[in-house]
Amino acid sequence: MRFHSLLGSAAAEIAVIILLFTSTLPSTQGVLTPVPPPPIDLSSLGSVALAGNFDTISIYSYEGQSQGSSTNGSQSVLSPLPSGAFGGISAADANINTMCPFVMEGGTLAGVIVGGNFTSLGGVDAQGIALLDPNTQQVTPLPGVFGSVNAMLCDRETNSVYVGGAFKAANSTNAIAWVGMTGWSNLPFAGFNAPVTSITKAPDGHIIFGGSFSGLGNSTTPTDRDEQVINLQTAQITASASEGSYEPQNIICPTNGNEDRAWLLPDNTPGYWRASMGFGYQPSMLRIYNTNENGKGTKTFRFTARPINGIMNFTYVDPATGEEAACDARCPLVQNSSVPYQDFRFVNEVGMNSFQIDISEWYGSGAGLAGIELFQDDMFAYAVNDYNEPSCARSEYSSRSSTTGTWFSSPPGRTGAEYLVANVSGEVRPSITFEPNIRQSGNYSILVYTPGCIQDNACATRGIVNVTASLTGSGSPAHTTQIFQTNNFDKFDQIYLGPVDGSRDSFRPRVTLTPISDQGTVVASRVRFDLIASTGGLNGLFEYNPNVAVVDTNFSNSAINNAGTRLDPGASVTALATHDQTIYVGGNFSDTVFENIMAFSDNNATSLPGGGLNAAVSALYSLDDFLYVGGNFSNTSQGNVPGLSNVAAFSYSRNEWVALVAGLCETENQPETCISFNGAFTEILAVGNGRPSRAQHLAIWVPSRNDWLQNLDIPRTALRGQLTSFADVPNGANLVAGTLTSTGIESTGAVGLQPADDGVRLAQLPINFEQTSTQGSLSKRALTGDQNVSGVVTGLFYNSGGRNVTVYGGHFAAASSTGNTLNNLVFLNGSNNDEVTGLPDGIDQNSTFLALALQNDLLFAGGSVSGRLADTPINGLVVYDFTRADYITSQPPALQGENVVVNSIKTRPGSSDVYVGGSFDTAGFLGCESLCIFQASSGQWNSPGSALSGTVSSLTWASNNRLVLAGNLTVGGNDTSLATYEPDSQTWTALSIPQVPGPVTAFAPATIDVSQWWAAGRRSDGSIFLGQYDGTNYHPINDAFTPTTSIRGLQVIGLTEQHQPSDVLERDQSLLITGQLDLRDFGNVSAVLYNGTTFTPFILSSTADGQPGSVSQMFSSRVNPLRSGGGRHSNGITVLVALCAALGTIFLVVLLGVIIDRIQRRRSGYTRIPANHTDKSSNINRVPPETLFGSLSHRNSPPHV
Repeated sequence: MRFHSLLGSAAAEIAVIILLFTSTLPSTQGVLTPVPPPPIDLSSLGSVALAGNFDTISIYSYEGQSQGSSTNGSQSVLSPLPSGAFGGISAADANINTMCPFVMEGGTLAGVIVGGNFTSLGGVDAQGIALLDPNTQQVTPLPGVFGSVNAMLCDRETNSVYVGGAFKAANSTNAIAWVGMTGWSNLPFAGFNAPVTSITKAPDGHIIFGGSFSGLGNSTTPTDRDEQVINLQTAQITASASEGSYEPQNIICPTNGNEDRAWLLPDNTPGYWRASMGFGYQPSMLRIYNTNENGKGTKTFRFTARPINGIMNFTYVDPATGEEAACDARCPLVQNSSVPYQDFRFVNEVGMNSFQIDISEWYGSGAGLAGIELFQDDMFAYAVNDYNEPSCARSEYSSRSSTTGTWFSSPPGRTGAEYLVANVSGEVRPSITFEPNIRQSGNYSILVYTPGCIQDNACATRGIVNVTASLTGSGSPAHTTQIFQTNNFDKFDQIYLGPVDGSRDSFRPRVTLTPISDQGTVVASRVRFDLIASTGGLNGLFEYNPNVAVVDTNFSNSAINNAGTRLDPGASVTALATHDQTIYVGGNFSDTVFENIMAFSDNNATSLPGGGLNAAVSALYSLDDFLYVGGNFSNTSQGNVPGLSNVAAFSYSRNEWVALVAGLCETENQPETCISFNGAFTEILAVGNGRPSRAQHLAIWVPSRNDWLQNLDIPRTALRGQLTSFADVPNGANLVAGTLTSTGIESTGAVGLQPADDGVRLAQLPINFEQTSTQGSLSKRALTGDQNVSGVVTGLFYNSGGRNVTVYGGHFAAASSTGNTLNNLVFLNGSNNDEVTGLPDGIDQNSTFLALALQNDLLFAGGSVSGRLADTPINGLVVYDFTRADYITSQPPALQGENVVVNSIKTRPGSSDVYVGGSFDTAGFLGCESLCIFQASSGQWNSPGSALSGTVSSLTWASNNRLVLAGNLTVGGNDTSLATYEPDSQTWTALSIPQVPGPVTAFAPATIDVSQWWAAGRRSDGSIFLGQYDGTNYHPINDAFTPTTSIRGLQVIGLTEQHQPSDVLERDQSLLITGQLDLRDFGNVSAVLYNGTTFTPFILSSTADGQPGSVSQMFSSRVNPLRSGGGRHSNGITVLVALCAALGTIFLVVLLGVIIDRIQRRRSGYTRIPANHTDKSSNINRVPPETLFGSLSHRNSPPHV
């Protein structure tokens, strides 16, 4: 069998391997608040689909769910949802490198320990490490660690969490332990002289640390101490009253008793001298020059650190005895010309940003000083040059910084220091270079400090910076790395640990910061160089016995330590894993036996088959019978197992390497356990004659199917981003960390919408769409709205003759059932095993289809369409015959004009006439601007007259003889957004509704007769408008969307539940709004539902690169049923109906009363009196009628008898 590479050539390294899903994965609905499902009624619509430009899509189902992923490098703790998506439960402001559930020795879950280089988690100030309660989402900071946490081991037996990384904590460097809930505990060694990257527990209970260290160690002071001068020249100096011209600023630089540069107090008066700086520092030594003018001088003083207001303790050498002495509140100064200054060393190095010297006793008639200097052991270079060493410092290579581009100072942050800020714009990228004063060559840890983004409101525009460090003068390549500047609070990153040359004429160490592309803001504060001391004797591995209080520094007594020292110098261990009684070690190392991976058991280190791997290993994960390995290797060291391209699996039982290639196993409808591989790659390469699969930094291996998830033809959740850590929480919700987002199912360009028990659900379609690199040129004149020219724009269902064909149009590429590439218009034939076909040749590949319509078996497809069929040119419109599966022989004459585009096509009810609207001037030689009529029976164009011009965006039939047009129109010389046309009388009417503030780009009828409707568009100032017309009044819906919104479609749809009454929608209706929407107070969304009072997110989508997706429209196989125009009545009609109802009710009450009365009388024995039968005629003759009524005709006559 021939094996093929797995990951694309862009794959540089697999950084992390993580267990992603398990068959026992519990729901976390208790952590995330679900959103009620949308009560959309699809029962009357038949088949329904959504078309757009997306690669992943989901229904908005829980609070906090968002569209797209993090792009600034910050990461979150994520929890899986029953839908397969992931919800963020706690966001960090930078990387999350490691997590572990801390189960204490009593079996109680304290929480999940989260470590990384963040400064906040869940909005809580937490430097590098924090405790997260997975049930309540409460974050508890674990203060005391300063730097980045890279690895952790939660150990129940010792009731401890072992923490490793690149940090300082208590009296240790790069390693420390958290014990129970009592706090940090220094390990019985001083830490390591380089970062720790992995920790595991050996079968015998010992703790194994892996990293790039060469010995136990901690930071140390230089041989020549107190060499960096703290800048007092730029400080704000204040003092008590001074004598004459002897100002307090005189003594900033030392004067060796020069009386012209002294500061004197008035005679016999105590006083103070204060210096306030714009930055923080930790001084190690104070140097004071006493004055001796006319016998004056200072005898005793005290030093107060601010802002803590603490009196500092000093040690000093007594000039009289030559012995070391101590002082605090009354430190003595001698007045002796042979002792120009005295040095006072700080007992405790305390951070401060200002200090005050109080003088309590003096020589002669008054006190004074001739000079003050302050020194520190720390070696800093500041971005603000005022904070670097002063010009009067006696140093040839004073620390400094230089910039390119425009930088400005920002107010002090939490550290009390100003820093520099640059806004990145245009082609000129700002940069800053730090040049510290390194007086002693040695091994240094270099720290870059980054101010928090909350204080300058720049969190949304911060990103990543490149760091380049030139550290040796031997011509070695510069060290490069990247750091995130998205931290909410101040932080530092260790960017380098290793040899640094001291400053000299021919070379100065320097560190340069430059922003990467697409960053809005970059900041610069300071760089620190820490000299590191080490015991030596280690090489990337260290074994620690937690039961021993004192560490044996004879490292040869440990077989694991010996295994490290056997490796070539400079070994770097990046990953550790334990299986049964064997420890597996991966990294960048080699010797005569091992290369980049080895196994350790029974006190012996052994090589894996093939001599190891031929390049560095960066990640290990053990699951069942396999050790999964990631790195940048391509084979074993001996080159005998092809197919190991950056990923591999080692079988424990078979003791052999296995390439991760397509396999045979399959399970149906069962939960899967998956392994995620994260790193710098973009695709999974093809196997055999297959096609490569897209995998942007994340590839998922399904062990049960022996294949990559991306290769499996199954419905699957779409995952984007990166995973950095995993925590298997006992009896709880498993958690992952990273930038992973799941916007629902993986479906490109179109998706089905189906009824479900709890509302509606999305269904993948058996067709994949891809964006194409060439796009049609659509002008502003041609498209009045922000039409989407990528992805699927429109669609319809064709069901004539028992067929079941779905048509998709837009600008895309898709694979046919035979493997050919189809462009821009495809047919999915559900009546023929979901066969995918397209148009025959003749249409240009850069065409874009925007409108579709059926006239019997003919498909009219329009847009920005061009091509040639035989000798017939095509422009704007093409007609396809489903019965012949080919174009009709006689195509409509091509539309003409500048940037011809067809935006809407509608067939006239009860007729074969097809109305085509858009932006064009003529059809063939017939003048019919913006709207033209094609008579399918005769195959000719007809003109609706010359009254219309502009651009038509929408056509809607209100009746057989009334067409409603929307767009950017001119009717009879009058500009309008809406118009009507009556074909029988060829009458044009502009609908003058002045409240509609601009051209209409999306239109939807609200009633069958279109007497009520919805419209959306863009105002002249760029803002979005949306409104409803109820037949009498226009109701604007203001300020719902930001100007970045593009509304593509509107549709009134029915609901299965009623909402609160509103003036614009019936209680069982909602307005569906689709497009690329930016909903205020929510963010990016692809479809929303509006109930007349509230906007609710409905559909979220994103593209493969993590950008927000869009939905162009919802289309269905049946016509959307709407109410008649009388569905909503005027107030007068409503009152009349109510009155009729009231009168009817009164009549019924009276009738019921009469019936009850008759029944009661009958029950009471009531009988009618018998009537005497008389001669009616004779009685009438006695009194003739005219006698009684004749006088009525004499209205104006006096009465008479």
